[in-house]
Amino acid sequence: MKKVLIGIAVLVVIVVAAAVAVPFFVPTEEIKTRITQGVESATGRQLVIAGDLSVSVLPSLEVVAEDISFSNAEGAADPNMASLQALRLKLQILPLISGNVKVDEFVLVDPVINLEVDENGKPNWEFASAPAADAAPAPSGEAESSGGGGGSAISDISLGNIQLVNGSLKFSDAASGTVQEVSDINLAVTLTDLDSPFTADGSLQWNAKTINLAVTSEKPRGLTTGEEAPVGLSVETDVIKLGFEGSVATAAKLLVAGALDVSTPSIRDLAAWTGNPIEFEGTGLGPFSLAGKVDVDGATYSFTDAKIAIDEIEGDGSVSIATAGAKPQIDAALNLGVLDLNPYLPPAKEGEATGGGAAGGDSAAGSGSAEPADWSDDPIDVSGLQAVNANFALTVAGILVQEIKVGQSALDVALKDGLLGVDLTELNLYDGKGQGKLSVDGRNAAPAISKSFAMSGISAEPLLTDAAGFDRLSGTGNMEFAITATGASQRQMVENLNGKGQVTFNDGAIKGINLAAMVRNAANAFLDPGASETQKTDFAELSGSFDIKNGLLSNQDLKLLSPLLRVEGKGTSDLPARTVDYRVEPKAVASLEGQGSASDASGLAVPVLVSGPWHDLSYKPDLAGAVEGLAKDPGKALEGLGGDAGKALEGVLGGGDEEGGGVKLPEGAGDALKGLFGN
Repeated sequence: MKKVLIGIAVLVVIVVAAAVAVPFFVPTEEIKTRITQGVESATGRQLVIAGDLSVSVLPSLEVVAEDISFSNAEGAADPNMASLQALRLKLQILPLISGNVKVDEFVLVDPVINLEVDENGKPNWEFASAPAADAAPAPSGEAESSGGGGGSAISDISLGNIQLVNGSLKFSDAASGTVQEVSDINLAVTLTDLDSPFTADGSLQWNAKTINLAVTSEKPRGLTTGEEAPVGLSVETDVIKLGFEGSVATAAKLLVAGALDVSTPSIRDLAAWTGNPIEFEGTGLGPFSLAGKVDVDGATYSFTDAKIAIDEIEGDGSVSIATAGAKPQIDAALNLGVLDLNPYLPPAKEGEATGGGAAGGDSAAGSGSAEPADWSDDPIDVSGLQAVNANFALTVAGILVQEIKVGQSALDVALKDGLLGVDLTELNLYDGKGQGKLSVDGRNAAPAISKSFAMSGISAEPLLTDAAGFDRLSGTGNMEFAITATGASQRQMVENLNGKGQVTFNDGAIKGINLAAMVRNAANAFLDPGASETQKTDFAELSGSFDIKNGLLSNQDLKLLSPLLRVEGKGTSDLPARTVDYRVEPKAVASLEGQGSASDASGLAVPVLVSGPWHDLSYKPDLAGAVEGLAKDPGKALEGLGGDAGKALEGVLGGGDEEGGGVKLPEGAGDALKGLFGN
């Protein structure tokens, strides 16, 4: 043992003597040459030390070098990958023997780093002559030192004057044509030892704004051993603030736990600063804040007890993302207060109704002023549904869209291997309730969609007024439908649309026109300028059902039951062709009962034909049909009309056309009918 100790002592003396002698016997230029040759051999790039170089070894290793550059990859835009005006290093050597790293000074002055990716996607930090990556396997029983959980050869670290002064970094991607530059990078680090507080404070310039950075740790030793260590992070500019206080451990897997707080005075300003301006006419996307608990457990990331605020919208929720499986699994829940969407919608243009539709329309039936629309043949791509699996639950205290007011609602979303299911479990809307389901199957080349929806007890007048500026229909409404469609484009979806549904309104009225008066005295009913204010058609029931087969919608049972009036309708709408072929038949009857009277079969009818493309519908009275019905059974047609039957007939038939033959609808009738149908 004594001989071993003597041998070690002799070796130490030789090393110290050599360290003292080297600077005296090896010229500086020789040191430069050996350093540059070693770098070139390892990387295939040229290192140039154009300025002064000084090296001393004892009592500390001190290196001072000036005007240093490291060449870039062949074909790169910048000649140098890195350069710096000066490097100063002062490292105590003797503490290294006991595993202590004591750096008295490490300063980089004016470092410039250029990172580039060429058009083929190859980065300039891949070196042609890098050392072989295949290392000999560790002997059996030896523990790997890189796992983070084993012991460390370093027992302590002490940092003195550690600075990065006036640095800059540029990243260029030739494939995408993007260039990002960071300048005025300044950083100062303080660390007495691994059991004392660690701080790193700095700042940099990006996109003409200063970003202040700070990292702290009360006991940083855990960061070197893989054990849990307290960590704080702060990032602050005038457009965003981010703060984290918690713990980090890097043992067998990354563990992070703590509180995160992010805020910005304007989402729009933040997006514009990052080079992604938000362009839409709404006024929203101002202040934003998010706070909650962050947890990272290897490949699982979660954010819980979250509080979120966007403009006037506030809520809470949680999200968890697991990335260890074949595809990410996302589970999230969000509870919001009143969701006012109006700040995110374009303002209504002058003369445009604030509701979901126009308050009025062109007074000329079939004017053809609107441009015809068509279905799109663009491919529908739902391949993104295959990217993740997810479960999402949303509840809102209310929703406001333009004038439409929705009460408390709840929505559940499930996505599994390309199959999306949306379940509207609760919808409170204008004194009524609703539920619905949506399914999107993205597992095949042509996606398939199915929808079902049911509403009951809806107050029609406030809903239609707020939604479409249409205040001519009142009553309590019930609606349900179920449809399916498959196709690779919008047009194919419509062509393959199938389903059925029905709509019923009870105890209401059609305002703005008196259908019974129209049938009895067409001329006065259509020409009365005050009809829109004073006339209405009360009804006990307005209902109809529809079937859709391969895009052809058919309704055969439209009916309106009202005192002195019955209205029936039937026809089709070719959805792919965007056309309508429909017949409405109002009939005056003698019964004051709203429905089910024995006299429903008798009365005088004036059918109305609605036909043409959606953008240019025409409304025409079927007077030939009315005359035909009258001719078949005039007694039954006029039954119950009392002594005014002749006047009613005269009013319906008008005075004939200008040549004295046939029949003619009084002027203004088409406009009135068009207004009745809300077009």
